Amino acid sequence: MELKSKKIMVTGAAGFIGSHLAELLAEDNDLVIVDDFSIGCIENLANLEGRPGVRIERADITELDKMRELMEGIDVVFHMAISCLRTSLNHPMLSHDINSGGTLHLCMAAHEHGVERFVYCSSSEVYGTAQTAPMAEDHPCHPTTVYGASKLAGENYALAYWKTYGMPVTVIRPFNTYGPREPQEGARAEVIPRFTMQLLAGRQPVVYGDGEQTRDFTFVEETARGLMLAGACDDLVGDVVNVAYGQEVSIRRIAELLMEMTDRNDVGLRHEEARPGDVLRHYADVTKAKNVLGFEAKIDIEEGLRRYLEWFKAEGASRGGEGEEAERPNW
Repeated sequence: MELKSKKIMVTGAAGFIGSHLAELLAEDNDLVIVDDFSIGCIENLANLEGRPGVRIERADITELDKMRELMEGIDVVFHMAISCLRTSLNHPMLSHDINSGGTLHLCMAAHEHGVERFVYCSSSEVYGTAQTAPMAEDHPCHPTTVYGASKLAGENYALAYWKTYGMPVTVIRPFNTYGPREPQEGARAEVIPRFTMQLLAGRQPVVYGDGEQTRDFTFVEETARGLMLAGACDDLVGDVVNVAYGQEVSIRRIAELLMEMTDRNDVGLRHEEARPGDVLRHYADVTKAKNVLGFEAKIDIEEGLRRYLEWFKAEGASRGGEGEEAERPNW
């Protein structure tokens, strides 16, 4: 499917990954950005505001009538809006309502308006901890949090619309994405921004658990590119694909690299009790993405962290989430 000249809706486009994806899609398409700005921020849309062909709509995906209204004339949907993992630890119903219920509302509206492609951005959290590695798309799904479970429910709703109604659906499972605009405040704050703020404030990076838990970190520009490629791929309709760098790295190693890059090897690490429901190992099998999409991430963790630090010092530091705040558990 050629995405060029389509009318595309991106939910959650004021968020981290969504804003990068929206910038790619806006180059050749009319774009409807849907966000309630409860998590996303207008600063993430600075490159899109006022751009011809881009319309920003403040709306909540759980409002079915509004989704039906906004879906009029839409050709392609990239569904990126979420309630995050850490929020689910204390507010599980919110995760259910947004990640599961909101997805069902969008599927209903998209089907009613006959969209040509519905792209659901899921999460590697649907897998739970790796039972075998690397983790291919047929790896068992045993999520450890309500967030992961709600994202898996969203997958199943979307794929049910393919199986029952023939709505062309593609499911993408990004692994841990990092880079410019990564959330750094409150419950949304991710590990790399937290370590960065702690170190630049002269404090110890706080590691929850022993730090040996691994993730497959992928730079955000590459995740966005993988999402766009997967959304355009006819061979992935009714199917699922991992989007990731394809290499695991421990949380401890991330802290050590950032300590080296910020010249703060002197501060050491501080360990705190492990986060509830934390997965121990994530490592993506990216064979399908390479063979079907021709997608291969090129930015390794060292280069990606350097790029992130450059952005943070130039722009991210002004976005809040001070070093002292970053030391507190964010759930």
